[in-house]
Amino acid sequence: MTAKAYLLPQSLGEALNLLAEHGPSLLVMAGGTLAMPLINKGISVPEKVLGLRRAGLNYIHQANGSLRIGATATLSQMLQLESIPVLQQAAHNVGSWAVRNMGTAAGNLFAPPPAGDLTVALLALDARVKLASRRGERIVPLAEFYRGFMSTVLAPEELVAEVEVPLPKGMTTVVKHGRLHTNTPTIVGVAIHVVKEKGRVREARVALNGVGPHPMRARNAEAAIIGSPLDAAAIAAAGDAAAQECEPFTDPISSEWYRRKMTGVFVRRALTQVAQ
Repeated sequence: MTAKAYLLPQSLGEALNLLAEHGPSLLVMAGGTLAMPLINKGISVPEKVLGLRRAGLNYIHQANGSLRIGATATLSQMLQLESIPVLQQAAHNVGSWAVRNMGTAAGNLFAPPPAGDLTVALLALDARVKLASRRGERIVPLAEFYRGFMSTVLAPEELVAEVEVPLPKGMTTVVKHGRLHTNTPTIVGVAIHVVKEKGRVREARVALNGVGPHPMRARNAEAAIIGSPLDAAAIAAAGDAAAQECEPFTDPISSEWYRRKMTGVFVRRALTQVAQ
Protein backbone atom coordinates (compact mmCIF):
# COMPACT_ATOMS: atom_id res chain seq x y z
CA MET A 1 0.00 0.00 0.00
CA THR A 2 1.26 3.50 -0.86
CA ALA A 3 0.32 6.77 0.81
CA LYS A 4 -3.04 8.09 -0.31
CA ALA A 5 -2.25 11.71 0.53
CA TYR A 6 0.83 13.87 0.94
CA LEU A 7 0.07 17.08 2.82
CA LEU A 8 2.51 19.99 2.52
CA PRO A 9 1.51 22.86 4.86
CA GLN A 10 2.95 26.32 4.29
CA SER A 11 3.12 27.31 7.97
CA LEU A 12 3.31 25.82 11.44
CA GLY A 13 -0.29 26.83 12.10
CA GLU A 14 -1.49 25.01 8.99
CA ALA A 15 0.54 21.94 9.99
CA LEU A 16 -1.04 21.90 13.45
CA ASN A 17 -4.52 22.19 11.97
CA LEU A 18 -3.86 19.25 9.64
CA LEU A 19 -2.46 17.19 12.50
CA ALA A 20 -5.53 17.87 14.61
CA GLU A 21 -7.82 17.07 11.68
CA HIS A 22 -6.25 13.78 10.62
CA GLY A 23 -5.03 12.49 13.98
CA PRO A 24 -2.74 9.51 14.59
CA SER A 25 -3.13 8.19 11.03
CA LEU A 26 -0.86 11.00 9.84
CA LEU A 27 2.87 10.32 9.53
CA VAL A 28 4.82 13.51 10.25
CA MET A 29 7.99 13.76 8.20
CA ALA A 30 10.64 16.43 7.69
CA GLY A 31 13.82 15.25 5.95
CA GLY A 32 12.64 11.66 5.61
CA THR A 33 15.99 10.07 6.45
CA LEU A 34 14.36 8.03 9.22
CA ALA A 35 10.93 7.41 7.69
CA MET A 36 11.73 6.68 4.04
CA PRO A 37 13.91 3.58 4.61
CA LEU A 38 11.05 2.06 6.65
CA ILE A 39 8.52 2.97 3.96
CA ASN A 40 10.70 1.65 1.14
CA LYS A 41 11.12 -1.69 2.95
CA GLY A 42 7.39 -1.96 3.64
CA ILE A 43 7.91 -1.79 7.41
CA SER A 44 5.89 1.42 7.62
CA VAL A 45 2.86 1.87 5.35
CA PRO A 46 1.29 5.25 6.21
CA GLU A 47 -1.92 6.24 4.50
CA LYS A 48 -1.24 9.96 4.89
CA VAL A 49 2.02 11.88 5.21
CA LEU A 50 2.49 15.39 6.57
CA GLY A 51 5.64 16.99 5.17
CA LEU A 52 7.10 19.93 7.12
CA ARG A 53 9.66 21.13 4.58
CA ARG A 54 7.67 24.28 3.69
CA ALA A 55 6.28 25.05 7.16
CA GLY A 56 8.79 27.85 7.78
CA LEU A 57 10.78 26.01 10.45
CA ASN A 58 14.18 25.80 8.72
CA TYR A 59 15.81 28.68 10.61
CA ILE A 60 18.69 29.15 13.01
CA HIS A 61 18.67 32.39 15.03
CA GLN A 62 20.99 33.57 17.77
CA ALA A 63 19.80 36.23 20.22
CA ASN A 64 19.64 37.02 23.95
CA GLY A 65 22.22 34.42 24.90
CA SER A 66 20.60 31.46 23.20
CA LEU A 67 20.40 29.70 19.86
CA ARG A 68 16.98 28.92 18.40
CA ILE A 69 16.96 26.05 15.92
CA GLY A 70 13.83 25.49 13.86
CA ALA A 71 12.62 21.92 13.69
CA THR A 72 13.41 21.49 10.00
CA ALA A 73 16.82 23.20 10.00
CA THR A 74 19.08 20.67 8.32
CA LEU A 75 22.19 19.10 9.74
CA SER A 76 24.13 20.79 6.94
CA GLN A 77 22.90 24.13 8.26
CA MET A 78 24.23 23.12 11.67
CA LEU A 79 27.69 22.79 10.14
CA GLN A 80 27.75 26.59 9.79
CA LEU A 81 27.43 27.19 13.56
CA GLU A 82 30.84 28.66 14.23
CA SER A 83 29.62 30.12 17.53
CA ILE A 84 29.04 26.62 18.96
CA PRO A 85 31.73 24.30 17.56
CA VAL A 86 30.45 21.32 19.55
CA LEU A 87 27.21 21.39 17.54
CA GLN A 88 29.19 21.67 14.31
CA GLN A 89 31.14 18.55 15.20
CA ALA A 90 28.06 16.67 16.36
CA ALA A 91 26.26 17.43 13.08
CA HIS A 92 29.32 16.30 11.15
CA ASN A 93 29.18 12.98 13.02
CA VAL A 94 25.79 12.20 11.44
CA GLY A 95 25.97 10.08 8.31
CA SER A 96 27.13 11.34 4.93
CA TRP A 97 26.63 14.63 3.10
CA ALA A 98 23.46 13.25 1.52
CA VAL A 99 22.00 12.44 4.94
CA ARG A 100 23.06 15.78 6.45
CA ASN A 101 21.52 17.69 3.54
CA MET A 102 18.15 16.04 4.22
CA GLY A 103 18.19 15.16 7.92
CA THR A 104 16.88 17.75 10.36
CA ALA A 105 17.68 18.92 13.87
CA ALA A 106 14.30 17.86 15.27
CA GLY A 107 14.30 14.62 13.33
CA ASN A 108 17.53 13.63 15.04
CA LEU A 109 15.68 13.72 18.38
CA PHE A 110 13.66 10.72 17.19
CA ALA A 111 16.54 8.69 15.76
CA PRO A 112 16.53 5.19 17.28
CA PRO A 113 19.69 4.08 19.07
CA PRO A 114 22.54 3.98 18.24
CA ALA A 115 21.75 7.07 16.15
CA GLY A 116 21.23 10.54 17.65
CA ASP A 117 24.67 12.06 17.22
CA LEU A 118 23.40 15.65 17.24
CA THR A 119 21.01 15.05 20.13
CA VAL A 120 23.75 13.96 22.52
CA ALA A 121 25.46 17.34 22.10
CA LEU A 122 22.16 19.19 22.55
CA LEU A 123 21.62 17.24 25.76
CA ALA A 124 25.02 18.23 27.12
CA LEU A 125 24.22 21.87 26.33
CA ASP A 126 20.98 21.74 28.35
CA ALA A 127 18.76 22.30 25.33
CA ARG A 128 15.01 22.77 25.61
CA VAL A 129 12.36 21.60 23.14
CA LYS A 130 9.38 23.73 22.13
CA LEU A 131 6.29 21.59 21.53
CA ALA A 132 3.37 23.18 19.71
CA SER A 133 -0.28 22.26 19.24
CA ARG A 134 -3.47 24.17 18.48
CA ARG A 135 -3.87 24.66 22.24
CA GLY A 136 -0.57 26.52 22.48
CA GLU A 137 3.09 25.85 23.19
CA ARG A 138 5.04 24.27 26.01
CA ILE A 139 8.76 24.06 26.70
CA VAL A 140 10.30 20.78 27.83
CA PRO A 141 13.95 20.30 28.86
CA LEU A 142 15.54 17.81 26.48
CA ALA A 143 16.66 15.82 29.53
CA GLU A 144 12.94 15.22 30.27
CA PHE A 145 11.85 14.63 26.66
CA TYR A 146 12.38 10.85 26.59
CA ARG A 147 10.28 8.29 28.42
CA GLY A 148 11.93 5.13 27.09
CA PHE A 149 12.84 3.37 23.87
CA MET A 150 11.15 5.25 20.99
CA SER A 151 8.88 6.95 23.53
CA THR A 152 8.72 10.68 24.32
CA VAL A 153 6.48 13.17 26.09
CA LEU A 154 5.19 14.42 22.72
CA ALA A 155 1.38 14.27 22.69
CA PRO A 156 -0.47 13.00 19.57
CA GLU A 157 -1.58 16.51 18.61
CA GLU A 158 1.84 18.12 19.13
CA LEU A 159 4.80 18.84 16.88
CA VAL A 160 8.37 19.71 17.78
CA ALA A 161 8.60 23.31 16.58
CA GLU A 162 12.00 24.43 17.85
CA VAL A 163 15.06 23.53 19.89
CA GLU A 164 16.53 26.26 22.10
CA VAL A 165 20.16 26.02 23.21
CA PRO A 166 21.78 28.35 25.79
CA LEU A 167 25.09 29.60 24.45
CA PRO A 168 27.70 27.60 26.38
CA LYS A 169 29.97 29.56 28.70
CA GLY A 170 32.21 26.74 29.88
CA MET A 171 34.21 24.02 28.17
CA THR A 172 32.53 21.61 25.77
CA THR A 173 33.50 18.66 23.64
CA VAL A 174 31.90 15.78 21.78
CA VAL A 175 33.53 12.50 20.79
CA LYS A 176 32.19 9.58 18.81
CA HIS A 177 33.53 6.04 18.67
CA GLY A 178 32.63 3.87 15.69
CA ARG A 179 34.23 1.27 13.48
CA LEU A 180 35.27 3.88 10.92
CA HIS A 181 36.44 7.48 11.20
CA THR A 182 33.39 8.98 9.42
CA ASN A 183 29.94 7.97 8.20
CA THR A 184 29.75 5.14 10.69
CA PRO A 185 27.17 3.98 13.26
CA THR A 186 27.89 4.99 16.82
CA ILE A 187 29.25 2.48 19.30
CA VAL A 188 29.38 5.14 21.99
CA GLY A 189 29.05 8.91 21.79
CA VAL A 190 29.97 11.31 24.60
CA ALA A 191 29.27 15.03 24.94
CA ILE A 192 30.60 17.08 27.84
CA HIS A 193 29.90 20.55 29.20
CA VAL A 194 31.88 21.75 32.21
CA VAL A 195 31.98 25.13 33.98
CA LYS A 196 34.79 25.72 36.46
CA GLU A 197 34.97 28.36 39.18
CA LYS A 198 38.04 29.01 41.30
CA GLY A 199 39.71 25.95 39.86
CA ARG A 200 36.88 23.52 40.62
CA VAL A 201 33.96 22.19 38.62
CA ARG A 202 30.81 24.14 39.46
CA GLU A 203 28.55 22.73 36.75
CA ALA A 204 28.81 19.55 34.68
CA ARG A 205 26.75 17.69 32.14
CA VAL A 206 27.83 14.35 30.72
CA ALA A 207 25.64 13.00 27.92
CA LEU A 208 25.86 9.57 26.31
CA ASN A 209 24.64 8.15 23.03
CA GLY A 210 24.52 4.63 21.64
CA VAL A 211 24.53 3.02 25.08
CA GLY A 212 20.90 3.23 26.11
CA PRO A 213 17.32 3.38 24.84
CA HIS A 214 17.90 7.04 23.90
CA PRO A 215 20.51 9.77 24.41
CA MET A 216 20.89 10.09 28.17
CA ARG A 217 22.55 12.09 30.94
CA ALA A 218 25.12 10.25 33.05
CA ARG A 219 24.11 11.80 36.36
CA ASN A 220 26.47 9.76 38.52
CA ALA A 221 29.40 10.68 36.30
CA GLU A 222 28.44 14.34 36.65
CA ALA A 223 28.31 14.02 40.42
CA ALA A 224 31.79 12.47 40.41
CA ILE A 225 33.40 15.61 39.00
CA ILE A 226 31.31 18.42 40.49
CA GLY A 227 33.38 20.15 43.16
CA SER A 228 36.60 18.54 41.94
CA PRO A 229 39.57 20.20 40.20
CA LEU A 230 38.89 17.80 37.31
CA ASP A 231 42.04 15.90 38.09
CA ALA A 232 42.94 12.35 37.07
CA ALA A 233 41.19 10.79 40.05
CA ALA A 234 37.90 12.60 39.39
CA ILE A 235 38.06 11.81 35.67
CA ALA A 236 38.65 8.11 36.40
CA ALA A 237 35.74 8.05 38.86
CA ALA A 238 33.44 9.69 36.30
CA GLY A 239 34.40 7.15 33.64
CA ASP A 240 33.68 4.27 36.00
CA ALA A 241 30.35 5.80 37.02
CA ALA A 242 29.27 6.32 33.42
CA ALA A 243 30.14 2.73 32.53
CA GLN A 244 28.00 1.49 35.41
CA GLU A 245 24.93 3.67 34.81
CA CYS A 246 24.66 3.35 31.04
CA GLU A 247 22.20 0.82 29.57
CA PRO A 248 24.06 -0.72 26.62
CA PHE A 249 22.68 -3.29 24.21
CA THR A 250 24.00 -5.79 21.69
CA ASP A 251 23.36 -5.27 17.99
CA PRO A 252 25.20 -6.11 14.73
CA ILE A 253 27.55 -3.18 15.37
CA SER A 254 28.77 -3.99 18.87
CA SER A 255 28.17 -6.08 21.96
CA GLU A 256 26.70 -4.86 25.22
CA TRP A 257 29.98 -5.64 27.01
CA TYR A 258 32.08 -3.61 24.54
CA ARG A 259 29.72 -0.64 24.61
CA ARG A 260 29.89 -0.49 28.39
CA LYS A 261 33.69 -0.79 28.36
CA MET A 262 34.05 1.96 25.74
CA THR A 263 31.67 4.23 27.65
CA GLY A 264 34.17 4.48 30.48
CA VAL A 265 37.08 4.91 28.07
CA PHE A 266 35.51 7.71 26.06
CA VAL A 267 34.04 9.57 29.03
CA ARG A 268 37.57 9.70 30.43
CA ARG A 269 38.95 10.85 27.07
CA ALA A 270 36.33 13.57 26.69
CA LEU A 271 36.87 14.86 30.21
CA THR A 272 40.62 14.84 29.68
CA GLN A 273 40.09 17.03 26.62
CA VAL A 274 38.14 19.68 28.51
CA ALA A 275 40.56 19.54 31.44
CA GLN A 276 43.54 20.53 29.30
